[in-house]
Amino acid sequence: MTETLTISRVGGQGDGIAETPAGPVFAPLTLPGETVRGEVRDGRLEAVEIVVASPDRIAPVSPHYGDCGGCSLQHWAAGPYLDWKREQVRLALAREGIETDIEATVAVPPGTRRRLALHARRGEDGRVVLGFKARKSWRLVEVTACPVADPRLVSAFPALARVAEAFLEHPKSAPTLHVTATLTGLDVDVTGVERRSGGLSRDAQMRAIEAAAAAGLARLSLAGETLMMERQPKVAFGPATVPLPPGGFLQAVPEAEAAMVARAMEAVKGAKKIADLFCGAGTFTFPLATIAPVLAADASAAGIAALKAGIGTGPGMKPVTAEVRDLFRRPMAPYDLRGCDAVVLDPPRAGALEQTRQIAPSKAAVVVYVSCNPVTFARDARVLIDAGFRLERVTPVDQFLWSAHVELAAVFRR
Repeated sequence: MTETLTISRVGGQGDGIAETPAGPVFAPLTLPGETVRGEVRDGRLEAVEIVVASPDRIAPVSPHYGDCGGCSLQHWAAGPYLDWKREQVRLALAREGIETDIEATVAVPPGTRRRLALHARRGEDGRVVLGFKARKSWRLVEVTACPVADPRLVSAFPALARVAEAFLEHPKSAPTLHVTATLTGLDVDVTGVERRSGGLSRDAQMRAIEAAAAAGLARLSLAGETLMMERQPKVAFGPATVPLPPGGFLQAVPEAEAAMVARAMEAVKGAKKIADLFCGAGTFTFPLATIAPVLAADASAAGIAALKAGIGTGPGMKPVTAEVRDLFRRPMAPYDLRGCDAVVLDPPRAGALEQTRQIAPSKAAVVVYVSCNPVTFARDARVLIDAGFRLERVTPVDQFLWSAHVELAAVFRR
């Protein structure tokens, strides 16, 4: 049955929500205050028709809007959209009983995302299709333009499709091309290739290598194992130049990275020694090393090797000590953190509960927590606050433009 509903708010996953006597109904691609019509099925509004549009609705910029599963909030004007992201952080903190100053969301411009995960499939006509998954579906949407991506990535789509073809050798393969724009060119790591039958044949590997060379890729790797490298992919972290490991983690948008690094550096000014936990290849390590000696730790051996290779590549840095350590299973204890009066941590989405519990009794006077998940951040923040830290401020960062994803940088002091 067709129903007409009024959207009261946008939920944490980016869908509009209408409150009804039967419970909330989720309506994709809608905004607060809009009157909408559609079929309600299992709490979701399908075939949504906008009856009365919000004054905050704007024209989407992507030709794939509405079909592609990414950028699902590009129909929302910048002001209320950024305010909504800030509100998601406030709500996460409120659930833990935490109040603090939450700054305005840091915006990033379109055309700046330097890494994408492109899915490759063979279409019904036999040609290779690259794209993203449709909303809440396994269906692949072919993408020919991407307004959030660095133009270097978009212009490479045709060549990347030719590279992807070799990885479709087995009918059960569902390759994903993790493409990163680096200082020396595009770095591509491919995952999702069927391995039980023996993996990619030598012939297919050679075809992939030839296509990668023709495309001018800096490097091509398969699940972290290098197939070809014309140039070592490199990135700049502060004054250092670091060789990026195959499949290595890198912040998606340089402008977002710069905003988070700047807030970390401002917070730890005057520190005598800094611990950088979940350091990766040194995103924060090397800028922090311009202030004080740094103790860096991460579970990724490849990331730590890359970090060590970056030591000494730039001027004005204090000593850096780096170690491979699983901070979930073996968090840095107060003894390990001795001498560190500042701690910076940037954990994955699961947060860093055990590590946070070890920071609490340490001698650190300032903690900078960078998070990609406000919910786990709020949980960990509660631990620090209960240990005597004051949450000084939180800055939301819109690293993934027009998505429901929210990142943040927070400063604690005691």
